[in-house]
Amino acid sequence: MSGRARSGLGPRPAEFCRRLLAAVAASEGRQKRRKRDTTPDAIGTELKRGLLERAVREDPAPEDFEAWLLERCLEAGRGGGAVRAIALGIFEEWRLARASPALGRWLAEGAPSDDAAG
Repeated sequence: MSGRARSGLGPRPAEFCRRLLAAVAASEGRQKRRKRDTTPDAIGTELKRGLLERAVREDPAPEDFEAWLLERCLEAGRGGGAVRAIALGIFEEWRLARASPALGRWLAEGAPSDDAAG
């Protein structure tokens, strides 16, 4: 099967997450150039990268992606507020990519950005 969901509404969550990892790499370029303490940014980026990489490995079905993300939040336990926030963001980005051909194309092209060069 290609990276497209059976319904034809864009890539499976694993493929989307693989593509989104490239965009995360570009944001790290911006973080490194900031003149302030970027430790909180780096922590959030690491949480996001971890969720994205796990989604790539586990390849949840499109209809199960929201529940899959919820399970990751529940695994985080009482201190999982940050994981919940990141998971909600990933889910909303996935929904937007499925609805927006332009965003889907940008991600499929590797999320090109001048920031990626660092």
